[in-house]
Amino acid sequence: MMFMSENIRQSMAEGSWIRRMFEEGAILRERHGAENVFDLSIGNPVVEPPPELHRQLLQLAQNPVPGMHRYMPNAGYPETRAAVAGQFSLETGVRFGADDIIMSCGAAGGCNVFLRTVLNPGDEVIVFSPYFLEYLNYIANFSGVPRILPTDEQFLPRLDALEEAVGPRTKAIIINSPNNPAGVVYGEDILRGISEIIRRKEAEFDTAIYILSDEAYRKLVYDGIQFPFPLQYHPNTISVTSHSKDLALPGERVGYIAVHPDCAHRDDLINGMVFCTRTLGFVNAPALVQHLLPHLQGVTVSVADYQRKRDFLYGHLVEMGYSMTKPQGAFYLFPETPVEDDVAFVKELQELMVLTVPGRGFGGPGHIRISYCVDDWTLEGSLDGFRKVARKHGLC
Repeated sequence: MMFMSENIRQSMAEGSWIRRMFEEGAILRERHGAENVFDLSIGNPVVEPPPELHRQLLQLAQNPVPGMHRYMPNAGYPETRAAVAGQFSLETGVRFGADDIIMSCGAAGGCNVFLRTVLNPGDEVIVFSPYFLEYLNYIANFSGVPRILPTDEQFLPRLDALEEAVGPRTKAIIINSPNNPAGVVYGEDILRGISEIIRRKEAEFDTAIYILSDEAYRKLVYDGIQFPFPLQYHPNTISVTSHSKDLALPGERVGYIAVHPDCAHRDDLINGMVFCTRTLGFVNAPALVQHLLPHLQGVTVSVADYQRKRDFLYGHLVEMGYSMTKPQGAFYLFPETPVEDDVAFVKELQELMVLTVPGRGFGGPGHIRISYCVDDWTLEGSLDGFRKVARKHGLC
């Protein structure tokens, strides 16, 4: 008896490589001891939230606001949205108001709310490879069709491929910068080129084509690079972000959706997303964290600490002979594998107690994804395994 939908059965069979490796890590830790397993598989930050968050949480606990755990408008508390709008206006140079902001259950919740609002069955969403693997599931949730496009050797979108791919059923283009898994930041020239293509295609097909900008890592940018906002180049941009990374709150599931004030069909779009926030079952973003956020605008975890971790692991791996693009943001490395089969290479590392994720899970076969948002001892302990397989395959 088939009790599960065939679509879900197939998606589960293809699986989440990240979750699979995380579960492998749990087994290895039980068998060999946690101190002997070096898990670089999942983007689950070990850093603690900034001290300001703990102070505000203590303040709220000692002085509870009456009704602070009750429902609020589906879009979130007005004062929270106003605080977010003010900070986002400062960062982007675009004037946002509270009504342009919808509090979401993380960036994942924001992406799903937007896609549910705009997609009809068969509508196309363009995704650049390598990509965060859940995008394909988000699109499938609402009977959309992903169009996966190649990137260049630096993992930047190929504008010629985009020009050819955009058609009358294109509803959105997902941009993820800084990118998970490659860590690249899309520069102004790329964003300008994408926007010019969209404008031409909107005129050709008499439609609105949205940029869905996943900015979960936008505050984790290194080497003095300034993060260019896609909404500065294309008004039909929906920015989604999460405080999982910049405030180290992945388990609290809070973020927001920001709609450009000049976005096409803005009012209908916002009303639709507020409706979908409720009907998808999110109802509203978590109340407790929403009370804290007005006091945490402009606060973030130590970016310098993440850059130090990047430099440590990147430097050692390059010295061993691994080849990769140096990430400009986020907290991942995406090196090439010295063998064609990236799954086999991941298994070789796993035998040495080093856990990584095959690049094919991100649409980037022939690579592995390494997460460095871990304790220093995990990074240091992984080096021996990386060095052994590098020597085995003649890298050093």
